[in-house]
Amino acid sequence: MFKAIVINKDDTGYRAELGQLDEAALPEGDVRVKVLYSTLNYKDGLAITGKGPVVRSFPMVPGIDFAGEVIESASPEFKAGDAVLLNGWGVGEGHWGGLAQQARVKADWLIPLPNGFTAKQALAIGTAGYTAMLCVMALQKHGLQPSDGEVLVTGAAGGVGSFAIALLSKLGFTVVASSGRPQEADYLRSLGAAEVIDRKALSEPGKPLARERWAGVVDSVGSHTLANACAATKSEGAVAACGLAQGMDFPATVAPFILRGVTLYGINSVTVPKAKRIAAYAQLSQLVDLKTLDAISQEITLGEVIQYAEQLMKGNVRGRLIVDVNR
Repeated sequence: MFKAIVINKDDTGYRAELGQLDEAALPEGDVRVKVLYSTLNYKDGLAITGKGPVVRSFPMVPGIDFAGEVIESASPEFKAGDAVLLNGWGVGEGHWGGLAQQARVKADWLIPLPNGFTAKQALAIGTAGYTAMLCVMALQKHGLQPSDGEVLVTGAAGGVGSFAIALLSKLGFTVVASSGRPQEADYLRSLGAAEVIDRKALSEPGKPLARERWAGVVDSVGSHTLANACAATKSEGAVAACGLAQGMDFPATVAPFILRGVTLYGINSVTVPKAKRIAAYAQLSQLVDLKTLDAISQEITLGEVIQYAEQLMKGNVRGRLIVDVNR
């Protein structure tokens, strides 16, 4: 038996609880893992609170990422004792995820724990930091240079935003952070933001084209915020979109794309090929200051996950929440 957060939906309603599961109940997969750390992400918050149609089957164990040690493996890629990491692949949505003391998954969903990181450090980065790195890689692929101008990061006090600021700043970019939490301004500047602006400047309906300001954008918000960010992006600039905290809609026009040559990159962090996942963590190992991980993250126990999920959905959590599933 092992502990897990379990989500059920039946005649009594939708609920998430801390419970006990039998190893025999684990879903199909060729690698069974002893989970050491998971995290609490926005998608996990939606799943646990039921505020979004995230969970596709019940019962479900949430947790879109985890790090741990292989217990047993039917795959030649891994053996018992190997340290492994997982991000995405629908775990916590359609396949039991990491907010549990054990998981069974497909070998192709795993990568070896990246060099230079402990399991806890890798999960301090987690899906949020990994997604931020994929966004930065898209801007790098576009050819964006620090000399091109300011880069906007929306949803700045969240996990993706926090890491995007730290990574871009480390690479020499001038970062402007957009946040609805003015009390976090000092925190955002400590990560490397040169300026902090109120999200209201971007979150309301705007013009098809605005004054050119941003050389690049990392957006985890969507909706009007993404539309306004695109409208104010410079000619031949680039926008990396990875989230929908404000909404899934995109109330924009084609004007930024056909009149300024702006490129909009969609960032998929769920089904990324293994080589790209490994490359992203290789860059993270070079760019992430381990002291920054302490500033961005806080550790909670498995028993605290449900209450923190409620706070996360209210916008009262900054940075990353690491879950020690064995506490």
